[in-house]
Amino acid sequence: MKKTITTIVLLLVTVLFVGSLYYLYTKNKQSPVVFETEQPGMQTIVEKTISTGSIVPKEEVLIKPNISGIIQEVYVVAGELVKSGDLIAKIRVVPNVSNLNNAKAQVESAKIDLDNQTKIFNRQKSLIDKGVISQNDFDNALAAYEQSKQTYETALENYEIVRTGTAKGYETAANTMIRATVSGMVLEVPVKVGNQVIESNNFNEGTTIASIADINKMEFVGKVDESEVGKIKEGLPLEITVGAIENKKFDAILEYIAPKGLEENGAIQFEIKGSVKLSEDVFIRAGLSANASIILNKADSVLAVREAVLQFDPETNKPFVEIQTGEQQFEKREVELGISDGIQVEVKKGLSKSDKIKVWNTVQMGKVFTN
Repeated sequence: MKKTITTIVLLLVTVLFVGSLYYLYTKNKQSPVVFETEQPGMQTIVEKTISTGSIVPKEEVLIKPNISGIIQEVYVVAGELVKSGDLIAKIRVVPNVSNLNNAKAQVESAKIDLDNQTKIFNRQKSLIDKGVISQNDFDNALAAYEQSKQTYETALENYEIVRTGTAKGYETAANTMIRATVSGMVLEVPVKVGNQVIESNNFNEGTTIASIADINKMEFVGKVDESEVGKIKEGLPLEITVGAIENKKFDAILEYIAPKGLEENGAIQFEIKGSVKLSEDVFIRAGLSANASIILNKADSVLAVREAVLQFDPETNKPFVEIQTGEQQFEKREVELGISDGIQVEVKKGLSKSDKIKVWNTVQMGKVFTN
């Protein structure tokens, strides 16, 4: 009985030992890594940087009044095309009590003076008819009368202007009628009938009654980070994409780079502007957000490879690739690179189209295999 139990125990130990060895063998056994290859191709590579911004009119004119008052009528709406001189709005003047009182006092003073000069003129006229006074004395009386009469009429007109904003004979030049100063599209009318407006003067920019712009002359206004501003210059081509218009790109030319940067969210940003070449079949609304691809460099139909197949010598930091020489056999070959778009990179020297390049960072079963 003892011998049987001993035999069974030894048999179990042997089975466990062999099983452990087999488990360890299968666990440590790895399939050999088979590296894939790829060949260079002819590509058009564009090196560019991106600027975010919006599309705005090149010249937007704000229409402001030259007199304070209340909006009585508005003649245009946003989106309407107007010509220079067209009526925009009409203002009803709310006179200043102090100015109105002064103007009224001037009228009364001028009337008193006119009445006095009228009496003197009539008296001098009767004396000249009798030959009592000289012609020179009469001419002086006539001049004083005419001057007093003119002063009175001017005071009346001034009083009327203070009270109503215009006077007889000046209706076409009245500043209560607000007119367009340029031709274009009305982009915005921020006032309504009954709103009070303030005149534009040296101390106040005044209330905007309407904004007008030529929508056929638009520009991209965006910002570029300080790390990229040194790479760009005026005259570079831009490729504009508008978020609200799908599958459409617009060409533009970089015309302005701000000489001074402004800090935004901890980074220095420089403003840029570029004239946009519009398409007749597409209407771009002012203020639409857009992105501009600033083309820094471009290479047409050049030999290129993916940046992912490049390796760099740890000592010299020079780029190289591994070229297949036989079945899973590769040799190191240094290459001279050109421009890159972040995915493809131009190869100037070191490769031909027939070369097979080792894809060295192959991902397999969650592991990255390198040489």
